Amino acid sequence: MSTDLGARALHLLQTVFGYPAFRGHQAEIVEHVAAGGDALVLMPTGGGKSLCYQIPALLRDGVAVVVSPLIALMQDQVDALAEVGVRAAFLNSTQTFDEALRIERQVRTGDIDIVYVAPERLMTQRCLDLFEDARISLFAIDEAHCVSQWGHDFRPEYIRLSILHERFPQVPRIALTATADQLTRDEIAHRLQLTEARQFVSSFDRPNIRYQIVEKTNGRKQLLDFVTTEHAGDSGIVYCLSRKKVEETAEFLVENGIKALPYHAGMEHAQRAANQARFLREDNIVMVATIAFGMGIDKPDVRFVCHLDLPKSIEGYYQETGRAGRDGLPASAWMAYGLQDVVLQRRMIDESEADEAFKRVLSSKLDAMLGLCETLSCRRMRLLDYFGEKSGPCGNCDTCLVPPVSFDGTVPVQKLLSTIYRVDQRFAAGHVIDVLRGAPSERISQWHHDTLSVYGIGSERSEQEWRAILRQAIALGLVTVDHENFSSLKLTEAARPVLKGEKKVQLRQYQKPVKQKRQTASPRGYAEIELSKSEQEIFDKLRWWRVETARAHGVPAYVVFQDATLREIAKVKPGSLDELRGVSGVGEKKLASYGDEIVALIAEMA
Repeated sequence: MSTDLGARALHLLQTVFGYPAFRGHQAEIVEHVAAGGDALVLMPTGGGKSLCYQIPALLRDGVAVVVSPLIALMQDQVDALAEVGVRAAFLNSTQTFDEALRIERQVRTGDIDIVYVAPERLMTQRCLDLFEDARISLFAIDEAHCVSQWGHDFRPEYIRLSILHERFPQVPRIALTATADQLTRDEIAHRLQLTEARQFVSSFDRPNIRYQIVEKTNGRKQLLDFVTTEHAGDSGIVYCLSRKKVEETAEFLVENGIKALPYHAGMEHAQRAANQARFLREDNIVMVATIAFGMGIDKPDVRFVCHLDLPKSIEGYYQETGRAGRDGLPASAWMAYGLQDVVLQRRMIDESEADEAFKRVLSSKLDAMLGLCETLSCRRMRLLDYFGEKSGPCGNCDTCLVPPVSFDGTVPVQKLLSTIYRVDQRFAAGHVIDVLRGAPSERISQWHHDTLSVYGIGSERSEQEWRAILRQAIALGLVTVDHENFSSLKLTEAARPVLKGEKKVQLRQYQKPVKQKRQTASPRGYAEIELSKSEQEIFDKLRWWRVETARAHGVPAYVVFQDATLREIAKVKPGSLDELRGVSGVGEKKLASYGDEIVALIAEMA
């Protein structure tokens, strides 16, 4: 690898993108790809993946082709590059024939540096012929986990991308993703014919994100308490499983004074696109969405991501929570989780049309997700361990900040298992818990379950406590739910040694939900730029200036400058263009475009 290549790469990073130094594996990746090597890159959201192909694109001769499934976001990606002086364009179905023709001419003549295409567009004969006629510098395959049939976001059109290796063997390829366990990683390499590519795996840790999972009682009310207490006035995303729940939750938040918008695949395309545009371009909006929303969302100042329903896998959870705090400032990942979530996810697997092998994979992924929810140890340790990364307690998740109480739950679990057995494994959770607690009901009398020896043996515990114990018993694989038989609870083989007293069970102690209190612990290894009163006034003025400037340019505010850059400007208070030049995120093009205005604004407030 030439030293000259590294020096040129660093020069571009500083002068074009305005960053003083590469982070993590970025420098190695950039040099490797710029020198013509293939790469598979795993880097957490917010880790700077796009620079890993954007800088090689500028270092190599020709046009870089970025394959992305995100047609709705291509315009913003191109706008962001234009702001720093990079010639970029996209080819997708939103363009007129004449617009596409103009971009195709630019690709052929090399008048642009980067072109974004969707995989479906790339596979057309017209597009492949175009790239064969042009000088292509590299292919970047973004969101590469979409190629994995075992992954959480499979896109069939991605499988055909192996054609790039066959038709363009001399062009380097870089595949990038934020989320892939070893199984998914191997599949990406195999399907994209990148088995010989160099792999770069960064730490999956996002130390600025605080993870918190609470017992679900009244999910919407708990969500409202969390947002108003912890994140009033912040941008955030709330994920729900169903379209109906998205609509109802957005409406509930609006009724309670929060600027919330819905987003799901059942909405009219124009309305969905308008809501996404508002979320990207305005501050302080909460997007309530199904998982149809979010991949590739580049908004750096999302301060929280909430889940009102249990995600299907840790990959999905990590991908979704990773949309918070891309700017490196403190952010929250909050989830409300209850027994019904476990039952619903199990039912969705049982009722899916997948074959048995695939159902087993889905079940193991759900088990890992349940393990994260029920863990007695640090959540971040559990999360990172899933991706094969060892770490110590983080000090910035709920189980570190308020350690859960564990207890020997063998006897209560035996009571639960015995009750399920005594009612012939034919009844759902509510009925079983009523029998346990000795709660009188017409149904219990009708089945004579008030005469059973187990009737009332759990009267010392509340319904919520028993629901927590049952949820953990299901998560531990002692109990299963028969969805073909009215959601009746059944014992598994693993329940036998527990019933016989041959195996002990450790459980989390049920905690009554408490009103949210603002936490003050700082993430380990992270120091937020604290602003004085005068600096905060400058920061607020800069944000107001940014909103007006972004509106005038027709781009999202963060494309002009990110909050982290504005905070640093407020701290430095540059009195000249030279002083502003040293601020992270201020490249030469932005210095030329906005430098005089910012220096004048600082001078006004001096």
